[in-house]
Formats: sequence, C-alpha cells, structure tokens
Amino acid sequence: MAQTTHDATEDTRNRDIKIYVNGELLHRDDAKVSVYDSGFLLGDGMWEGMRLYDGVWAFFDEHMDRFFESCKAVSLDIGMDRAGILDALNRTAAANGMVTDVHCRLMLTRGVKVKPFQHPSLSRSGPTFVIIMEHSKPVDALQSRGIRLATVPQVRGLPMSQDAKYNSHSKLNCVIACLQAEQAGADEALMLDPHGFVNTTNACNFFIVRKGEVWTSTGDYCMNGVTRQKVIDLCHANDIVVRERNFSLFDTYGADEAFLTGTFGAQTPVAEIDGKPIGTGDRPVTALLRERYRALVADHVRQRQ
Repeated sequence: MAQTTHDATEDTRNRDIKIYVNGELLHRDDAKVSVYDSGFLLGDGMWEGMRLYDGVWAFFDEHMDRFFESCKAVSLDIGMDRAGILDALNRTAAANGMVTDVHCRLMLTRGVKVKPFQHPSLSRSGPTFVIIMEHSKPVDALQSRGIRLATVPQVRGLPMSQDAKYNSHSKLNCVIACLQAEQAGADEALMLDPHGFVNTTNACNFFIVRKGEVWTSTGDYCMNGVTRQKVIDLCHANDIVVRERNFSLFDTYGADEAFLTGTFGAQTPVAEIDGKPIGTGDRPVTALLRERYRALVADHVRQRQ
C-alpha cells in the first residue's frame, strides 16, 4: 500500500480545528477563500510548513528568512512583519488548544482578483493570509519500513523557468512527478536536475550515505530546506563528512543508506529506489543524525521557552 512522507497518525481533534483566514478564526468547514483568489486561479502565492514543539515554533527565524525573501522576490506584499506573523500563529494555536506535535501550513497569496486573468495588477484588495494547523505526528512505521522512490521523467527546472528555491503554491511539476511515481508503483518521486544528476524528491530533500560520507545535491535546483541545512550543520558538528555535490543514479543505487529531510518527517529513511533495495537495511548514520536532530530541536525549544 502506498505511503507518503507526510503520513500522520489519525487524530479526531482535527475534525474541529479553527483556521486563520485574514485575521478571523473559523471552523474548518467555514474557512473559505474566493474563487477569484490569485492562489486558486494561478497558484500565485508562497507558503511555509512549520512545527510546534512545547509551545515553540521550531526554527521560526529560518522559516521567516525564506518566506520573506521569497515574497520579496515576487513582489508579494505580506502586509505584516515577523512579529505579526508570530502573533497570528500563536493566536491560532491557542484557539485550537495546541501546544506540541502540531504541523502548520502558513499560506500567502496575492489576493482576490477583479477579473480571472493572470496580470498581478488585477489583485487589488491586498493579500490573502491563511494558517492551517493540525495535531500531527508522523507514523512510526515509516522509520522501520522506509519509503519507496521511483526516478521520474519530470525534473526540477532551471532558475529562469521557475526557481525551485521558491516555496510557491505553483507545485504542478511536483504533483506530476508524484503521479509518475505512483504509476511506477512507488510511494514518491525521485527527481533529477536539468543535467541528469540526482536532485530531490517531489516533497523533500534527498541524501545518501556512501562509506560513511553523507552526500546531497548542490542545492542549485532544489528547495533549500531548513531541515536540509540543519542536517548539513549536524554533520559538520559531529565530524561526519558531508558533500554538496553532483552525483548520479549509479552512486545512489550503490549507497549504504538514503534518507529524506523535511519539516514534517525530519529524517525519513528510504528503503528502495526503482525497485532496488538501498543498503542492507541497517541505517546507523541516518539513526545518528535523527537522534542529533531531535536533540537540536529540544535544545532550541528550551532556549526559547
């Protein structure tokens, strides 16, 4: 049965969550945006995925750095500063009685258009700002079973087409990649860069371990994830050789371990790629990095409580 890196344990509390929509907190059944909204019409918007641990939004500053830079790059007016966003996050968490094991999707679009066409000048009423929070814990089975990937034809494009560093609402290329992986009988997609080197998955950053070294892509054609950078930093701090470099599927199939990184699942092991098992099933480096990442989050939370 297919699984994803965002599989979470069922939590009935999510049936009655309140969602933040432009300053209002609404029951999920009543939280709506206009069909004229730029995000709905065109995918014109940016978003961030964040997690709440013991009342602290993990790595808030790093997420806001990316969010504000992305919005600036596409001339998208956020309409509030970082303190305002933090207040909105905390208001939404309080309204839902949420303290820990919470996942948030923060979304900003260019707002409602006066006509259903492309030009940004048709968005004249200000941005649409939405926060969805759910009680959310990754399923334990993924850590033992691992995810199955398939290499797909869909690639992450060049910066002058649509820079993969944007965490934008325009995710069609990733959706196509995910569909291609499903049709190949895998859980998610392994995407190459425009030159044929291993790059990223449709949803997460990708790492391999070869002879004790940790490899990941150059970062030129993928989302430069917050968790990705934390893992790179942890490798440096723990005397693990880490290389941001080009590598091929040949290198990947022969890896001892492979894992994905993302805000939701932290580090998710990869069991197989294109039907080929990765390593022997022992994942000591992945386990060490997962342990050190948990400690990093715990330390970050303690410092900000």
